[in-house]
Amino acid sequence: MDFATYSVRLEYLLDMAIQDRLLSINQVSEKFNCSERTINRMLNALRDKGFDIEYCKRQKRFLYNK
Repeated sequence: MDFATYSVRLEYLLDMAIQDRLLSINQVSEKFNCSERTINRMLNALRDKGFDIEYCKRQKRFLYNK
């Protein structure tokens, strides 16, 4: 995956988290046609940039804490 594609996907992943539409890593990996591990790395990259994204076991989805 090249840098431009990675950046677009990272931005899309952040938008999904902010809008409370990020349900599961599996869902995103199928949409992006990549592995679940890649999605985990992308989420970690967003966290490293200061975005507070956590998985809620009760709601079974990722949440963005503002």
